Amino acid sequence: MDDRFNTIAGWTLFAGIVALGGAIVSGKLFHDERPEKMGYVIEGVEAEAGAGAEAGPSLNTLLSKADVAAGEKVFAKCAACHTINAGGANGIGPNLHEIVGDAVAAGRGGFAFSDALKKKGGKWDFAAMDAWLTSPRDYAPGTKMTFAGLGNPVDRANLIAYLNTQGSNLPLPAADAAPAPAGDAAANATAPADNAANAAAPAEPAAK
Repeated sequence: MDDRFNTIAGWTLFAGIVALGGAIVSGKLFHDERPEKMGYVIEGVEAEAGAGAEAGPSLNTLLSKADVAAGEKVFAKCAACHTINAGGANGIGPNLHEIVGDAVAAGRGGFAFSDALKKKGGKWDFAAMDAWLTSPRDYAPGTKMTFAGLGNPVDRANLIAYLNTQGSNLPLPAADAAPAPAGDAAANATAPADNAANAAAPAEPAAK
């Protein structure tokens, strides 16, 4: 009885060792490490951020048709830290009246700006404001601003347009011209070559 039990236990242990060894070997040969570049597109699987994504409307285009009322609603996210009325007090953040077009990290009733923002310099033009609202930490690493940012470009444009109405009133840019269709671009590219060929061709003799 004991010999039979020992035999069964031995074979069981041997089978376990073989299975474990096989798993290790197969893991080395057939690993599932993701390649640096996918060899083909799989439906339903999104591409990594920024990989081949089409750019949306430009900031100028978004500002040209911005909704100030919608921007005021977006500002509700900022109201916990900022006032925007003329002569408003600074809070956790500075008062934002006449902020669009004003110098970066200057004035604002003596608000204590971070050194990171002071080093940026320049003015809060539309492009700088858009970059700041996208990600304050990326715009000025080390900033005291804890707000993560607005990922929606339409929300940013609407907010900038609203801020602009609060004492700045700078003219908003016109929308950028729409790009020419691919077919028209190809036709325009071949037109000079056709014209050159026509100019080089000898003229037919006039009929007598």
